[in-house]
Amino acid sequence: MSVDSAGMAARLGIKPGMVVQELGWDEDADEDLRDAIIELSGGEMVDEDTDEVADVVLLWWREDDGDLFDALTDAITSLGEDGVVWLLVPKSGRPGHVEPGDVTEVAPTAGLQQTSSVSAAKDWSGIRLVSPKTARSRR
Repeated sequence: MSVDSAGMAARLGIKPGMVVQELGWDEDADEDLRDAIIELSGGEMVDEDTDEVADVVLLWWREDDGDLFDALTDAITSLGEDGVVWLLVPKSGRPGHVEPGDVTEVAPTAGLQQTSSVSAAKDWSGIRLVSPKTARSRR
Protein backbone atom coordinates (compact mmCIF):
# COMPACT_ATOMS: atom_id res chain seq x y z
CA MET A 1 0.00 0.00 0.00
CA SER A 2 1.36 3.42 -0.87
CA VAL A 3 1.57 6.27 1.61
CA ASP A 4 -0.71 8.21 -0.75
CA SER A 5 -3.41 5.51 -0.50
CA ALA A 6 -3.18 5.47 3.30
CA GLY A 7 -3.61 9.24 3.34
CA MET A 8 -6.57 8.96 0.99
CA ALA A 9 -8.30 6.43 3.22
CA ALA A 10 -7.81 8.85 6.12
CA ARG A 11 -9.17 11.74 4.01
CA LEU A 12 -12.28 9.64 3.43
CA GLY A 13 -12.71 9.67 7.21
CA ILE A 14 -11.87 5.99 7.67
CA LYS A 15 -10.87 5.19 11.25
CA PRO A 16 -9.95 1.96 13.04
CA GLY A 17 -12.99 -0.12 13.95
CA MET A 18 -15.30 1.41 11.36
CA VAL A 19 -17.62 -0.82 9.37
CA VAL A 20 -17.14 -0.01 5.68
CA GLN A 21 -19.64 -1.35 3.17
CA GLU A 22 -18.53 -1.58 -0.45
CA LEU A 23 -21.00 -1.52 -3.33
CA GLY A 24 -20.44 -1.47 -7.08
CA TRP A 25 -16.97 -3.03 -7.05
CA ASP A 26 -15.67 -4.04 -10.45
CA GLU A 27 -12.25 -4.79 -11.88
CA ASP A 28 -11.64 -1.08 -12.54
CA ALA A 29 -11.90 -0.20 -8.81
CA ASP A 30 -8.72 1.17 -7.28
CA GLU A 31 -7.13 -1.71 -5.35
CA ASP A 32 -4.62 0.51 -3.53
CA LEU A 33 -7.45 2.59 -2.10
CA ARG A 34 -9.40 -0.55 -1.17
CA ASP A 35 -6.36 -2.05 0.57
CA ALA A 36 -5.73 1.20 2.46
CA ILE A 37 -9.34 1.32 3.67
CA ILE A 38 -9.16 -2.30 4.87
CA GLU A 39 -5.85 -1.65 6.62
CA LEU A 40 -6.98 1.59 8.28
CA SER A 41 -10.39 0.26 9.36
CA GLY A 42 -8.82 -2.95 10.64
CA GLY A 43 -11.36 -5.23 8.98
CA GLU A 44 -12.60 -6.48 5.63
CA MET A 45 -15.26 -4.40 3.90
CA VAL A 46 -18.77 -5.82 4.01
CA ASP A 47 -21.03 -6.21 0.96
CA GLU A 48 -24.72 -5.56 0.29
CA ASP A 49 -25.74 -8.74 2.14
CA THR A 50 -24.50 -7.53 5.52
CA ASP A 51 -26.65 -7.16 8.63
CA GLU A 52 -24.12 -4.75 10.14
CA VAL A 53 -24.71 -1.02 10.38
CA ALA A 54 -22.16 0.73 8.17
CA ASP A 55 -20.23 3.82 9.24
CA VAL A 56 -19.17 4.43 5.65
CA VAL A 57 -20.55 3.15 2.34
CA LEU A 58 -18.20 3.17 -0.65
CA LEU A 59 -20.21 3.18 -3.85
CA TRP A 60 -18.18 2.71 -7.03
CA TRP A 61 -20.35 4.16 -9.80
CA ARG A 62 -19.96 4.51 -13.55
CA GLU A 63 -22.19 6.26 -16.06
CA ASP A 64 -23.56 2.99 -17.49
CA ASP A 65 -24.16 1.26 -14.13
CA GLY A 66 -27.91 1.89 -14.20
CA ASP A 67 -30.07 4.16 -12.06
CA LEU A 68 -28.06 6.33 -9.66
CA PHE A 69 -31.16 7.07 -7.56
CA ASP A 70 -31.71 3.34 -6.95
CA ALA A 71 -28.03 2.85 -6.12
CA LEU A 72 -28.01 5.72 -3.60
CA THR A 73 -31.24 4.51 -2.04
CA ASP A 74 -29.71 1.03 -1.65
CA ALA A 75 -26.50 2.57 -0.28
CA ILE A 76 -28.27 4.21 2.66
CA THR A 77 -30.19 1.05 3.64
CA SER A 78 -27.53 -0.14 6.11
CA LEU A 79 -25.93 3.25 6.78
CA GLY A 80 -25.67 4.33 10.42
CA GLU A 81 -27.25 7.55 11.66
CA ASP A 82 -24.06 9.60 11.28
CA GLY A 83 -22.78 7.56 8.36
CA VAL A 84 -21.31 8.83 5.13
CA VAL A 85 -21.71 7.63 1.54
CA TRP A 86 -18.64 8.10 -0.65
CA LEU A 87 -19.78 8.01 -4.24
CA LEU A 88 -16.68 7.08 -6.24
CA VAL A 89 -16.94 8.04 -9.91
CA PRO A 90 -14.38 7.94 -12.74
CA LYS A 91 -12.59 11.27 -13.18
CA SER A 92 -13.37 13.47 -16.16
CA GLY A 93 -12.07 11.98 -19.38
CA ARG A 94 -12.05 8.42 -17.98
CA PRO A 95 -14.44 5.71 -19.25
CA GLY A 96 -17.72 5.80 -17.31
CA HIS A 97 -17.29 9.42 -16.13
CA VAL A 98 -20.41 10.73 -14.38
CA GLU A 99 -21.31 14.40 -14.80
CA PRO A 100 -21.31 16.24 -11.43
CA GLY A 101 -24.73 17.70 -12.29
CA ASP A 102 -26.19 14.18 -12.38
CA VAL A 103 -25.12 13.64 -8.77
CA THR A 104 -26.29 17.09 -7.67
CA GLU A 105 -29.67 16.41 -9.22
CA VAL A 106 -30.21 12.87 -7.87
CA ALA A 107 -28.68 13.01 -4.36
CA PRO A 108 -31.41 15.17 -2.69
CA THR A 109 -34.14 12.98 -4.18
CA ALA A 110 -32.44 9.97 -2.56
CA GLY A 111 -32.35 11.82 0.77
CA LEU A 112 -28.68 12.79 0.64
CA GLN A 113 -26.79 16.05 0.61
CA GLN A 114 -23.43 16.56 -1.13
CA THR A 115 -20.85 18.05 1.23
CA SER A 116 -17.49 17.82 -0.55
CA SER A 117 -15.49 16.22 -3.35
CA VAL A 118 -11.97 14.83 -3.32
CA SER A 119 -9.57 13.13 -5.67
CA ALA A 120 -10.04 9.61 -4.29
CA ALA A 121 -7.49 7.76 -6.42
CA LYS A 122 -5.61 8.10 -9.69
CA ASP A 123 -8.72 7.53 -11.82
CA TRP A 124 -11.51 8.18 -9.29
CA SER A 125 -13.19 11.19 -7.69
CA GLY A 126 -14.99 10.85 -4.38
CA ILE A 127 -18.21 12.73 -3.64
CA ARG A 128 -19.17 12.83 0.04
CA LEU A 129 -22.90 12.45 0.66
CA VAL A 130 -24.67 12.60 4.03
CA SER A 131 -28.22 12.62 5.30
CA PRO A 132 -29.24 16.24 5.91
CA LYS A 133 -29.24 17.13 9.62
CA THR A 134 -32.99 17.85 9.57
CA ALA A 135 -33.72 14.32 8.34
CA ARG A 136 -31.48 12.82 11.02
CA SER A 137 -33.16 14.73 13.84
CA ARG A 138 -36.61 13.49 12.77
CA ARG A 139 -35.71 9.79 13.08
